[in-house]
Amino acid sequence: MTAGELAAQFELSWPTMSGHFSVLREADLISADRSGTSITYHLNLSVLEEAMAALLEAFRIDPGGER
Repeated sequence: MTAGELAAQFELSWPTMSGHFSVLREADLISADRSGTSITYHLNLSVLEEAMAALLEAFRIDPGGER
């Protein structure tokens, strides 16, 4: 989604959204592609999957449904 499309989904100011995008980029959770004046953001699924796996392991949650 573009930055504008994402911002339209939340009741936050553009500077606030921009700050969040910066934090997510620094954490390598998203990547950004610029085309003219538009920026399109993409989830870095491999990093997200690693974070979810660590969370499941930390809470000893079996993704198959058993704890």
